[in-house]
Amino acid sequence: MTVSDIQLDFQRKVSDKVNIVQEGIDRYRVLTPFRFDDGDHLAIVLKQHQNRWAFTDEAHTFMHLTYDIDESDLHRGNRQKIISDALSVFHVEDIDGELTMEVPDQQYGDALFDFVQALLKITDVNFLTRERVRTTFNDDFQALFAGLIPEERRSFNWHDTSRDPEGKYTVSCRINGMPRPVFVFALLNDNQTRDTTITLHQFEKWEMPFNSVAIFNDQETIDRKVLARFSDVCDKQFSNLNSNHDRIERFVNDVMLNLN
Repeated sequence: MTVSDIQLDFQRKVSDKVNIVQEGIDRYRVLTPFRFDDGDHLAIVLKQHQNRWAFTDEAHTFMHLTYDIDESDLHRGNRQKIISDALSVFHVEDIDGELTMEVPDQQYGDALFDFVQALLKITDVNFLTRERVRTTFNDDFQALFAGLIPEERRSFNWHDTSRDPEGKYTVSCRINGMPRPVFVFALLNDNQTRDTTITLHQFEKWEMPFNSVAIFNDQETIDRKVLARFSDVCDKQFSNLNSNHDRIERFVNDVMLNLN
């Protein structure tokens, strides 16, 4: 097919606003009307490699998403599921952050349609609802601690079955294996912070031996008075999860697992 034929196929199968601009030998910029939420266009290049034509975003999609989302968080929890599902459904490869898809049997228009759909699906990570944000935070928290703490040393959503059989006072992650276990709380909002304050007071009444750690989704969003009351009963706090992975890991390795 000629370049004109390919462009015509693009316009017929995808949008009449698709155009091709040659940028070098066997390399064409594909201009489409499709955009990210901030107005930037998707980056799509059609180029030949080893006698095969393929689309590539030249790593632009992930780079663009990291303007708003920490790079490591793109590949955790629900965000990772959104991305992997999109790649799988549309047969797109992720090669070190560059998204590529070969054109099968000169089906240029159909392939471009699928490639655009894959990129747009991936950008859905920016449109998580509040509930999915909550799920993502919890998933990211559990993924981090599952990687840091051996399975036999941790319990997620733990409660004291003897004193609290109904599970009214729960701990996001209990780290055991030392005389004073470490209770880690993942806190998203004011309500969870208030509930955890009550939980810590109850544990003190029961005279339970423990050390407490709180990891906030974003501590700056917590009401000042709620946070002040919580700070009175919590031993250690991290203001957010996203930018504190390294600090949390050091804390686990250097302090939490060596408490006496």
